[in-house]
Amino acid sequence: MTLDLLDRLVAFPTVSRDPNRDLIDFVASFLAERGIESQLIATPDGRKANLLATLGPKDRPGIMLSGHTDVVPVDGQAWSSEPFRMGVRDGRAYGRGTADMKGFVAAALALVDRAVGAKLRTPLQLALSYDEEIGCVGVRSMIEEMSGRTWQPRFCIVGEPTSMRVALGHKGKLAARACARGVAAHSALAPHGLNAIHLACDFVDRLRFRQAELATGGRKDADYDVPYTTIHVGRIGGGTALNIVPEQCTLDFEIRNVAADDAADILERLRRDADAIVARETTRFECAAIDIETVNAYPALDTSPDSEVVAFAKALVEDERTFKVAYGTEGGLFQANLAIPTVVCGPGSMDQGHRPDEFVALDQLVGADRMMDRLLAKLLV
Repeated sequence: MTLDLLDRLVAFPTVSRDPNRDLIDFVASFLAERGIESQLIATPDGRKANLLATLGPKDRPGIMLSGHTDVVPVDGQAWSSEPFRMGVRDGRAYGRGTADMKGFVAAALALVDRAVGAKLRTPLQLALSYDEEIGCVGVRSMIEEMSGRTWQPRFCIVGEPTSMRVALGHKGKLAARACARGVAAHSALAPHGLNAIHLACDFVDRLRFRQAELATGGRKDADYDVPYTTIHVGRIGGGTALNIVPEQCTLDFEIRNVAADDAADILERLRRDADAIVARETTRFECAAIDIETVNAYPALDTSPDSEVVAFAKALVEDERTFKVAYGTEGGLFQANLAIPTVVCGPGSMDQGHRPDEFVALDQLVGADRMMDRLLAKLLV
């Protein structure tokens, strides 16, 4: 059943810029046909929605399976088959979202189908979100709604692709935008103006200096491939013509922090660096500035290997080795905002996600089904 459900889910082109309601409505109908009520938390325009549902008793903490329904774009990628029509060949299921992360969602829905009619002592909770791929945006309204509930889940399993191993954490992320303001002039008289691109480049130099500090003397977490906090510039733009000294330049950068580092503290140091750059220019140009705004942020996930949730999750899988993932998830928000003990575990590998001909191996889906069967057995006890 999982493979059939995955086929249906892939057919919904839920790229983050587009609505996800068709998929959510499909899931709500799937649940309703089995006597399970869904709660939708929709955007004001109704184009997107989160979904919450509970199977079993509603007067006690349960086990929450969390997944996002949006996928990354396929624009400009050289697919060998239709990305939103699942194809099965060579022991793999191909299609956008098969690995990240509709394979897990399909396995969770298949579990719901098997659990209908069973007398669950512990509730099974399903949480599906939108707009995870653009910074864990959509789940925040779900978390706000959940914060008013009497019972929070006992544990949460976020089903991002981990090759069916239990992941204990990921780095946090803070995305920011720096806007440098200078003074325009004819390029023949360039010293009469203040070049905003030059200001921005001076700031980039400070970003690289702070990165070097973090790499050599910052806090370390050896569970990551890159064991320290990183700072990265992803976009820069400014100027209108070669013969005009640019008066504006914008750059987008991010901080990906290990749990022991506070991204807000790092950002504050960078603001002071920006102020020092500007101070060198304000005697001649009072309007000089480098303004920094936070565009988006989510916290790190850092679950102790000795915690109950880890022991619980390890009993569901066949490979008990734990690790941490390089990418971010909604797990940090569940843990930070609702104090839900959380791990990440799901079928497939992120090595196959976000790329043309994305796939999940069929044996990974089989492994996910086995995990769900073990989970169901625990919910009955």
